[in-house]
Amino acid sequence: MATDKQNAANRINAQKSTGPRSAAGKMKSALNARKHGFAGNAFTVVRLEELDEIYQLRQDALDLYRPVNSQELFAVERIAACQMSLIRATRLEAGLFTTCLDKALDPEGEPMHLMSPELAGDGDIEITRVQNRNFVLGEGFHRSTQKPHTWALFLRYQAQAERQYRRAIQELDRLRALRPEFEKEEPEEIPNEPISPSQPESPQPDPVPQTNPIPVGRTPPSARDPLVALPDDATTPAPQKLPIAPPSRFDPDAFRSITGRPVMPNDPQIVRPGE
Repeated sequence: MATDKQNAANRINAQKSTGPRSAAGKMKSALNARKHGFAGNAFTVVRLEELDEIYQLRQDALDLYRPVNSQELFAVERIAACQMSLIRATRLEAGLFTTCLDKALDPEGEPMHLMSPELAGDGDIEITRVQNRNFVLGEGFHRSTQKPHTWALFLRYQAQAERQYRRAIQELDRLRALRPEFEKEEPEEIPNEPISPSQPESPQPDPVPQTNPIPVGRTPPSARDPLVALPDDATTPAPQKLPIAPPSRFDPDAFRSITGRPVMPNDPQIVRPGE
C-alpha cells in the first residue's frame, strides 16, 4: 500500500503531465494508437519512381494541412497518394505520345508519311522543325487509335485520378470542420486527488504490533480441534464456577463397620475439635 508521501508525490507529478498543447504535439500524440505506418516502397513503381518521391509529397501535405488526429492524417496521406496518381497519369500520357511518335518514324528516324505538297507548299512557306515533329506525332497518334481501348482506358484513368484527388481534399475539409465538435466531446479532466483526505504524518514511528495474549481459561489456538468451530466471544457465556466441596473427614467407626474389622487395642483415637 502506498504511503502518504508517495500519494503526494504522485499528485504533484500528475499536475506536471498535462499532455500536448500545441498542434504539432497533438498530431504526434494522435499517432500513438496507430498500428501501421506509411510505407512508401509499397506505392512506388520499380525502375520508374524514386522511393523518396511519395515521401516528399506526404511531407509537403503534412506541412500544409497539419493534421491533429489519426483520421486527418489518413486523409492527408490519401491526398499524397492521389497526387502520385496524377503524376503517373502525366507520365503515362507522355509515354503514349512517345509511342505514337515511334510508330510514325522509320528505323532511320525519318517520317514514314510526309506532308502533302498542298500542305508543305513549293518552298514559299517556312515549316519549322517543331511543326514537322507535331505532324509526325499526330500521324503516330492516328496509327495508335486503330486500337480504341488504349486511349479510352488512359482517359478514364486520368479522370479517375483527378476525382480521387478532389474527394481526398473534400474529406480532409470535412474532418477539419468537425474539430470544434471533437473538442466539445472531450471529457473533463478528473483531478488526481485521493478519495479520502490525507492526514498529516506523525513524527513518531509506528507502534510495533503485539501478539494477542491467550486469556485465562481459554484453550490456546495450537491445542484446539480444527474440526470444531470456535464460537464468538460475544455469544459465548461466561464459565460457571463449581461449588467447592468441604474437606472430607475420616470416620474410623464407619470404616470398621464396612470392612468388618474389630476394634484393636492399638487403634489410634481420633479426637475432633468440638467433641
